[in-house]
Amino acid sequence: MTSSDLPERESMEFDVVIVGAGPSGLAAAIRLKQVAAASGSEISVVVLEKGSEVGAHIMSGAIVDMSGLEALLPDWQIDDDHPFTTPVREDRFCFMTARHAWRLPSFGFPRLMSNHGAQAVSLGNVCRWLAAKAEALGVEIYPGFAAAEVLYDDAGQVIGVATGDMGVHKDGTPGPNYQRGMALYAKYTLIGEGARGSLAKTLIDRFGLAEGRAPQKFGLGIKELWEVEPGKHVPGRVSHSFGWPLDWRTGGGSFIYHLDGNQVAVGFVVHLDYANPYLSPFEEFQRFKQHPSVRDLFVGGRRIAYGARALTEGGWQSVPKLIFPGGALIGCSAGFMNVPRIKGSHNAVHSGIAAAEAVAAALAVGRAHDEVSGYDNRWRASAIGRDLFKVRNVKPLWSRLGLYFGVVLGGLDMWTNELFGFSLFGTLTHRKADAACLKPAAACKPITYPHADGVVSFDRLSSVFLSNTNHEEDQPVHLRLVDSDLQRRSELGVYAGPSARYCPAGVYEWVKEADGENRYVINAQNCVHCKTCDIKDPNGNIQWTVPEGSGGPNYPNM
Repeated sequence: MTSSDLPERESMEFDVVIVGAGPSGLAAAIRLKQVAAASGSEISVVVLEKGSEVGAHIMSGAIVDMSGLEALLPDWQIDDDHPFTTPVREDRFCFMTARHAWRLPSFGFPRLMSNHGAQAVSLGNVCRWLAAKAEALGVEIYPGFAAAEVLYDDAGQVIGVATGDMGVHKDGTPGPNYQRGMALYAKYTLIGEGARGSLAKTLIDRFGLAEGRAPQKFGLGIKELWEVEPGKHVPGRVSHSFGWPLDWRTGGGSFIYHLDGNQVAVGFVVHLDYANPYLSPFEEFQRFKQHPSVRDLFVGGRRIAYGARALTEGGWQSVPKLIFPGGALIGCSAGFMNVPRIKGSHNAVHSGIAAAEAVAAALAVGRAHDEVSGYDNRWRASAIGRDLFKVRNVKPLWSRLGLYFGVVLGGLDMWTNELFGFSLFGTLTHRKADAACLKPAAACKPITYPHADGVVSFDRLSSVFLSNTNHEEDQPVHLRLVDSDLQRRSELGVYAGPSARYCPAGVYEWVKEADGENRYVINAQNCVHCKTCDIKDPNGNIQWTVPEGSGGPNYPNM
């Protein structure tokens, strides 16, 4: 069936359409309604969320810097339903070797690295709480609706988005329950999909938003939620480490956050500019939990949930132009994460507020579908810019110099920025995209990982089971291979099939057939929407697109 044979889309019109019910999208929705109420006007706002419910696809550590939420909701503490029940009471930083964890003195770290005043919390639960606030103000929120297409007018301006069609067979033909996606038209469209969002990627390419910026950099964060024995639980304790099990050339580190109710969030971040195609971020995480200083915390406990998500790490140098005709990028779609702090939700909220105020000002004077330049012009002088500018060289130094020199000089650079307002290095750039950092397999040494013990370390498939991931089986595969022959010749022939290792959900595998040929298998049903494949494939040959709405993980409180 051609596009001309399809039924007309039903449509709805709003002042503002927001894609993504994460911290940035919900903050923007709330702020738009706050501004409208203060001015006695009306602004119609809708938020689209591809997860089955708000929070279903939200995964973060999370230690929340409260500055963003305090700007959005100054009286949040008087709300009996707020999820912030575990303030950070203890900060620990460790350098790890294979047998030891050397605790580093807190006074050696710049003040910006302190978690004093922050909250240990499930970011998914924060978003559920914000969604209730938004709906109480009159925001319409549609979970289970995946924004699959940007809509343009004849002048090329963005005029809204369309949700994906439902009930399409795997071969692309409409099934008996076929339902055409809906067109949602808006005067302005805000994109808050998170790291490597498919619509954001399209808009960045179409409007050249990344021109003149350094390549965006990414990490892969993998997380488990545990219920540990009460005697091992210390509410409000926050631990971070770097070093083992990664080698000195590979960036990354761990986090262990003690939440309430004997729950502990443990996770591992691997910077995706690693070079060895034999490296598996998932296996590095499982190996980390076997460290003598870590393992006992989880022995006797129960693993509750598992998930994975890409993180934006480019920072100050890599933030694209934020605006395009008819809308703007917000949150991690724009790349506002602070890498050394492993925090982005506060900047996501700040960006949602700033974009909402710029859009509201434009609507107030009758504008539509143009560029809200105030948002893009002011972010570097805002709380977001001040946060990112101080740490702008940490990631480039680690990437160039490795663990020992990179971390030491990165720490020195943060100190000089904080104390004196300048850097000895100026502003370093990122040299190349993460996919280009991968070396051919012939230049690297294979890595042998220990088998899972089923006590504190596990295999990928049992982990994906805990993510409650599900996709309608008879739908087009949302992970698209551009050139299957290139995948065989290069991804397998040159790089030894790294997708089977970098994917934390077991989506990709090379299967040797009886005739000796290798067949590439894509288990799209397993996909947890982390976007690593779209970032790390050495040929850019795998493209992540949105599946049917409600597909993917269903995180309960990640």
